[in-house]
Amino acid sequence: MSLFRQLWLAIVSLMTFIFIGSFLISVLSARGYLEQQLTLKNIDNAESLALALSQQPNKDPIAVALILSAQFDTGHYQLIRLVDPEHHVVVEHQYKATDHATPAWFVRLIPLRATEGVAHVQDGWRQLGTLTVVSHNRFAYQELWQGALKLLAWFLTAGLIAGGIGSLVMRMIARPLNQVVGQAQAISDRQFITLPEPRTLELKSVVRAMNEMVARLKQFFSEEAARLDSLRRAVNHDPVTGLANRDLFMNQFQDSLNHKESPAMGTFLLLRLQSLDNLNRQIGHSATNQLLNSIANHLNEFCKRHSMGMTARVKGSDFAVAIPGVSDHRTLAATLTQTLQQQLQVNWPSIVEYFHLGAVAYQRGDPLASILAACDQMLAAAEVKGANAWHAAPDNQIPNIRSAEAWSALINNALEKQSLKLVFYPIDTAEGQPWHQEGFLRLQAEDASQWLVAGDFLPMALRHKLSSNLDLAAVAHALEALQTTPGDIAINLCAESIIDWGFRDKLTHLLNRYPNLCARLLVEVTEYGAFRQPDAYRDLARTLKTHGCQIGLDHAGQQLSQWPQFADAGLDYLKIDYGFIRGVPQNAQNQEFLTGLCKMAHAMGIKVIAEGVQEESELGMLPILGFDGATGPAIQR
Repeated sequence: MSLFRQLWLAIVSLMTFIFIGSFLISVLSARGYLEQQLTLKNIDNAESLALALSQQPNKDPIAVALILSAQFDTGHYQLIRLVDPEHHVVVEHQYKATDHATPAWFVRLIPLRATEGVAHVQDGWRQLGTLTVVSHNRFAYQELWQGALKLLAWFLTAGLIAGGIGSLVMRMIARPLNQVVGQAQAISDRQFITLPEPRTLELKSVVRAMNEMVARLKQFFSEEAARLDSLRRAVNHDPVTGLANRDLFMNQFQDSLNHKESPAMGTFLLLRLQSLDNLNRQIGHSATNQLLNSIANHLNEFCKRHSMGMTARVKGSDFAVAIPGVSDHRTLAATLTQTLQQQLQVNWPSIVEYFHLGAVAYQRGDPLASILAACDQMLAAAEVKGANAWHAAPDNQIPNIRSAEAWSALINNALEKQSLKLVFYPIDTAEGQPWHQEGFLRLQAEDASQWLVAGDFLPMALRHKLSSNLDLAAVAHALEALQTTPGDIAINLCAESIIDWGFRDKLTHLLNRYPNLCARLLVEVTEYGAFRQPDAYRDLARTLKTHGCQIGLDHAGQQLSQWPQFADAGLDYLKIDYGFIRGVPQNAQNQEFLTGLCKMAHAMGIKVIAEGVQEESELGMLPILGFDGATGPAIQR
């Protein structure tokens, strides 16, 4: 039973007790007063009537009977009896009718016991008889009954008024308590909110304590996220430029080449600085580091123009860039070379030769070693051309592709004809049990027998601002599948979709149509996309949570320092990028990083999933590190 129900029960019980006590005291006091008055009236009436009879000159029995009968007929008496000295009844009149003005149960419950009036009738010095008079009590009962009703009405009215006022007061008192309950529930739902302090001193201290606890939790997660981010950078990033190191980059690029949902083609660029030793001698160690950082910043900016771009410092003087989904490698190489040369010339004009750049186009499934070897050959050719030159593989290595207009027509046609479907990949728990499925969208090409994976058409869909339509279709297909498929289904949304208010409205309308299925729908956004649009992601998370959906981050682990800003989003799970998983049994530092990441996520009530697991050794290591589940080629049904 809730606290407020207990308080109301106590108040109602107290009011009832007070009413019963007040009612009994009032009624019994009134009864005592009425009994006293009836007794006095009986005595007065008996003496008055006896005196009247004694003064009658003619005291024959008939005259006495007529006088007593006339007196009784006035209706104010219940009993008039005259008894002679020998105790023989001379005259007796008694009222035996029932009084309907007062309930019988009330009469039985509260009887009036007034003393009867007794007086002697005299004839001179001779006693003619004894007169007994009892006044009628129906008027007393009516007055007592009406008084009881008025008292009851007053208590009920006062109770209703007090109840209304009490409800308002209780509501005012309950508001801060309800907010505290909501705050505690939010903490259990991985949301950390603070409340304004109420005026009530007792509640103020409770709210203040809760707010302090929330602040400490936020600080703890911020400090832990910062510590893990420092460890991540130390393990997986170059200490000078902050770019990914060779191991992390190659793991991520290898996953992009092997993943069925990756873009069908892309561009790989390899940039090599002129000898670092010569640069150190020419401009000094500190300036060389500044030059390296400047190049790293420009490469980062270059990659940000493409949603899936990756860059790293793979060796002391070598930088690598991978742009999945963009196969025009010659244009990319020329653009990057021109940008870098112009920007570097501003700060280091004394340097004549900065770098050389090689570029190749690749296709999904190409061996990593072949791509690296081909790009190294292009780099060697660029070095022959002269200072700050680039060289790219011939265009005949690029597969035949559709034009931008053809892609737009293909995607719009598929959306119109509903030539889309979902394919599902399993996600298991760390113990190897089925957890849920992840749905990936397929689009039917011109050839009805060919279905394109998301990596084939998504880059062009983003360019033509069609990603929100595709995401909405994916959610619709997932909800339809949930009607016939047991378990949960996860869907990945593009960052461009979550900032589209039209998409948000349509998504809400779609979820409203399937209220019973929303709890089995998992919606995730890439970590990079969520941090690009943090406000839109938090708002989307609140909307999805209102419908009962679960939310997560995909390709997570790159931006740990920014996780605390999503402390109030209510994340349910994280999918850790495969770049951190590959080779983890042999990488003790990565094991430490991933163990700390899992502990921090579990402290926030968030489950952790390893994505893209390929090796059995990696799969066996995950439970030891604290992972809750895994997905990838190593997962077998």
